[in-house]
Amino acid sequence: MKHIKKFYSIEMNTKNGQVLVEGPVPSEQLATYELHEDLKAFRPSKQQHEALVGIAQLEEGRIIVIRQDHLVVGYVTYLYPDPLERWAEDRIPNMIELGAIEVIPSFRGTGSGKKLLEVSFMDDALEDYLVITTEYYWHWDMKGTGLSVWDYRKMMERMMSSAKFEYYATDDPEITSHPANCLMARTGSRVQTDTLERFDRLRFKSRFMY
Repeated sequence: MKHIKKFYSIEMNTKNGQVLVEGPVPSEQLATYELHEDLKAFRPSKQQHEALVGIAQLEEGRIIVIRQDHLVVGYVTYLYPDPLERWAEDRIPNMIELGAIEVIPSFRGTGSGKKLLEVSFMDDALEDYLVITTEYYWHWDMKGTGLSVWDYRKMMERMMSSAKFEYYATDDPEITSHPANCLMARTGSRVQTDTLERFDRLRFKSRFMY
């Protein structure tokens, strides 16, 4: 599959000043930016910056960022599912995963997460994709936000639904290990039935249970 990427950029006014929301950002350009030190949910910011540049180099990889000048204060990633996950057992050419979305604490409550998703799906090429996302409560910053696990999940669902992500049931052990975890997906308008059927087979491995 040929992965077509069209760059979009919009300005956004926040309580912390004006920012630029843009992407997919080419790896060479992303390498010139600096990642805010508070972007450390998955690994230290410097290492995360290197990881983002690596994703941007992938044929299917997409990185959308929020930045002030050259300082990145938020990002979202898209790439093929991790080979160690169930979702990679059938490499569906037009199924990619929203792997991570992160915004620094001082930008929370500004609509930054929704804006990252909005810019992501400005690209018409994504109407050819089934985009999945797995939400695990252990990745959520409940301490920093003061939210309960259920309130945090509601917040994530509202944000994802703003970009037409929907909840999907699954028997994946990692997701079913806690009731707050969930699988969501956005089906592009040109996604064919074959893709959805293959996705269904990945979602349920133990159909006798249902």
